[in-house]
Amino acid sequence: MHGLANPACFLRIARWLMPLCMGVGFVVAFGALGWGLFFGPAERLQGETVRIVYLHVPAAWLGMAGWMGIAAASFTEIVWRHPLAGIAARACAVPGAVFTAVCLVTGSLWGRPAWGTWWVWDGRLTSMLVLLFLYFGWMALAQASEASNGSQNRAPAIFGLVGAVNIPIIHYSVIWWNSQHQAPSITVGKSAMAGAFLWPLLLAMLGFTLLFAGCVLARMRAILANQQAEARLRRKALSDAW
Repeated sequence: MHGLANPACFLRIARWLMPLCMGVGFVVAFGALGWGLFFGPAERLQGETVRIVYLHVPAAWLGMAGWMGIAAASFTEIVWRHPLAGIAARACAVPGAVFTAVCLVTGSLWGRPAWGTWWVWDGRLTSMLVLLFLYFGWMALAQASEASNGSQNRAPAIFGLVGAVNIPIIHYSVIWWNSQHQAPSITVGKSAMAGAFLWPLLLAMLGFTLLFAGCVLARMRAILANQQAEARLRRKALSDAW
């Protein structure tokens, strides 16, 4: 981990890993979507609307995974002062927020024919909406902290750790409360889904996870490039002043 603390070392690895993740993720994700949407069977009770699952479930997983990435990077920044930790947290925020929004939109589209309404204040839905607001709050705080105190401000890292409390609430909400949202169909070591639905779903989750990783690496490279450009401009301004 400390070897990757060197931005030059990270950039050498990200230069080939980012397009690999993006390319493989694109092929796997959209191949799985094509499999599920056009060749998979309809569900006995939900009919054709079940096909939303191939986008909804990966989006939900990556919305939560994005915040866990922020929390892990925040912990690393506070404990080990890793120079890339804050950059990694910033890189996770926008993709995580986008996937959380996609999860909420596709869930509403799925809920309308399944429940007869676009939205209910269900434990799972409400906690996912809270997660989206947490993303917005974290990005605003990170932007304000960067503008005022730069990398010395630990407020976004603390917020990232505190916000992680919402992740187990999202996961266990359908178990703790009388939830209208269905219980998990996939748990450790077993699945309640038939293979015709399970395999394209697992491939879609793998593909979108690789796309997410590629987006995070691309954003980290862009943030580092922007910081290096700003550092060069500051050095030039100082030299011109002398």
